[in-house]
Amino acid sequence: MSTVGAGDALWRDLMGTLASLPERVTAETTNETEEADRLRYLLRFLRAGIALCVEYDETETPALTHMIEDRMSWGLDSPDCLYLYCRIRAGGTYRVGGTRGGSRAIDVQVNAGHYADGKFGQWPSVAVVAGDDLTVDADGGIDVVIGGPPRDHDWLPLDDRDGFLLIRQYFGDWEREAPATLTIERLDGPPTTPALTLATMAERIALLQEWLTAGARTWDEVSKGLAGPPMADIEPFLVPAGAGGLSGQAYGMGSWHCRPDEAVVVEFDLPASCRLWSVSLCDRTWQSIDFSDRQSSLNSAQCTPTADGRFVGAITHDDPGLANWLDPGGHTGGSFAVRFLDADPTPTVRFRTVGRADLDLEIGADAPRVDADTRRAALRSRRIGVQRRYR
Repeated sequence: MSTVGAGDALWRDLMGTLASLPERVTAETTNETEEADRLRYLLRFLRAGIALCVEYDETETPALTHMIEDRMSWGLDSPDCLYLYCRIRAGGTYRVGGTRGGSRAIDVQVNAGHYADGKFGQWPSVAVVAGDDLTVDADGGIDVVIGGPPRDHDWLPLDDRDGFLLIRQYFGDWEREAPATLTIERLDGPPTTPALTLATMAERIALLQEWLTAGARTWDEVSKGLAGPPMADIEPFLVPAGAGGLSGQAYGMGSWHCRPDEAVVVEFDLPASCRLWSVSLCDRTWQSIDFSDRQSSLNSAQCTPTADGRFVGAITHDDPGLANWLDPGGHTGGSFAVRFLDADPTPTVRFRTVGRADLDLEIGADAPRVDADTRRAALRSRRIGVQRRYR
């Protein structure tokens, strides 16, 4: 039987699923910017799905890919993190090699399941090796084996479930801390990729359709769960071992709202010690607000603390001249994320909404200020750092 044209039915079915995607992304929009960003999110979510479910679902001759980028944002991503992804199969043996790079933290993690299934928070970590436990040779090289016979160091076991490899790298000084240079290979696989078949494409398109239905619905429900009244404060919490988060990192999430005539003051006491902390703004679809061209996030290497060791910043729609300004990029609300890695102690992050005209009086004279040239230099540094990380 001829297979010519047999892919057309798969394509038409996929287009039907894609046409209904907006019904599963129900984020509120209050202005043209938010409506435009929601439209862009739909395209980004499709692009991410094609990467995760189709192009990089190959496990015989695998390759690492950016599962999230500055222009492919979803899932409350961290502006400080470079996420590398690869699908892996139970029973295989894989090797990750290359150089460690200069990130503040690196985490190599094997998880069960697939992001497409929509089971948020239920992709259990099978095994993980954190940066401090990685063996780094004199030339900065690393060598991690996944599956196969155990070895004494830098070995991660696989169980009987298919899953994915997730490598996180967190950066403080975006412009100067270099990413790792990593490759992956399957040690027990064929020398070349098997010829593509319609059956394989049908499996991958089905996975993509699951991403566009169950996955999209889940991320929408989770983001809407944080769309209520703004929280008075955020108490970060450590993710339990095996739950899939970065080891040692305390996470906190809340809701922010800011009209053009308002300012949201963000304050906390800096921890006595901390490898890296960050605050960041997401919109109502859980995509990070543009962190390359806007100062929509800050970390411990980018902020300017007060003389008495506090972070004092503000969300405003115009630049207030504060060093720790958080730019909402035209959005009036969304999710606020905080992350503290190896912090002692982990602080409470406090919020209060004031009138925009009253901001200077409310935060006091000790809140660090910047002039236009300093702001321009900071934004230039962000752009260069993002390009270095992702390109």
